[in-house]
Amino acid sequence: MTSVLQQASDARAASIDLAAATRAEKDRALLLMADRLVERTEDIVAANAADVNNARDAGQSEAMIDRLTLTPSRIEGMADGLRQLAALPDPVGDVVRGSTLANGLELRQVRVPFGVVGIIYEGRPNVTADAAGICLKSGNAALLRGSGSAFSSNAAIVSVLRKAVADSGLPADSIQLLDATTRDSVKELMRARGLVDVLIPRGGADLIKTVVEESTVPVIETGVGNCHVYVDENADLEKALAVTVNSKTQRLSTCNTAESLLVHIDIADSFLPLVIEELVSAGVTVHGDPRVAGYSDDVVPATQADWGKEYLSADIAVAIVDSMEDAIDHIRRYGTGHTEAIVSESVTATRRFAARVDAAAVMINASTRFTDGGEFGFGAEIGISTQKLHARGPMGLPELTSTKYIVTGNGHTR
Repeated sequence: MTSVLQQASDARAASIDLAAATRAEKDRALLLMADRLVERTEDIVAANAADVNNARDAGQSEAMIDRLTLTPSRIEGMADGLRQLAALPDPVGDVVRGSTLANGLELRQVRVPFGVVGIIYEGRPNVTADAAGICLKSGNAALLRGSGSAFSSNAAIVSVLRKAVADSGLPADSIQLLDATTRDSVKELMRARGLVDVLIPRGGADLIKTVVEESTVPVIETGVGNCHVYVDENADLEKALAVTVNSKTQRLSTCNTAESLLVHIDIADSFLPLVIEELVSAGVTVHGDPRVAGYSDDVVPATQADWGKEYLSADIAVAIVDSMEDAIDHIRRYGTGHTEAIVSESVTATRRFAARVDAAAVMINASTRFTDGGEFGFGAEIGISTQKLHARGPMGLPELTSTKYIVTGNGHTR
């Protein structure tokens, strides 16, 4: 395959044209990309089947296989994400602020593309279309480095997308897939400073840690999700049950799935028997502290490792807390800054929780599963940032831009 540096150079050249593309040109490409994905569903599913079979043969977990699997409905969802992006405003050229200075100079700070964005991600091939689409709409060329386990799927998707982009009149090299058969491509991408403007890792803790620590290219850090649901003493039991079960079971393998449940001692007798029964009926293994274990023989003892674990499986860690402050302390100790939820009818409690919990998103009487670019109305997301510089939470189109100042004078000199 072509070297990473050559692909990055080609992406740099494409980004120049892409940065100047109009919204109409980018939207035309996105809509054609969506249509072509649907038209080529059979080919993409066939390529994906090979990846899924290889993953099963390698003994991958069902959660990982679920993340890897593409179905016609999931491909339609990928296409819908691209269509939603086309319907969104173009962030490029937006004026962030502007003024006329005392000397008459007109000052504008406007949004501009980063240029070339590298994305390193694991498992989920739907990320390929999402990342390509959001980069294109925001005027960035995308260098995509998926996992080897999804290489056939990603290659099929990128082939379709590149052809659609070229047919729309934009550079095909706006979207490129890097070789996933060797780790050298990751190392080269992380060292391509000057050709690649920003790097975004999406995946497990080990991948993110490696990229953050070893990359010479600036990194926007996305994080793992040890998300909590806290059921307050003033919770409505029906709401608490619905929010907890949905947060855990709606889809097991995503970073916004709840992995821990904290229940206030004053509501434990009423709530825990209900929620344990519901979770167990849904096939979830409940790992409980000693007080929780007293409510059901179905509860298995929680170990210290359970409290900080991103299961990505049908497991949940459950603890009883004596106060909301204890719940917040637990979250501060074990949370990953992704999404935390409170269920309570007390406005005072929900406001205090929202103010004191340090996370990219805080849900009040709502499932953790709503932390998602699509659910927030951003269209497809590039990832969920758990850092605090530049971007935090689901990264939509504005988060894939930088800014520059445009200063207009009339022969001004200093």
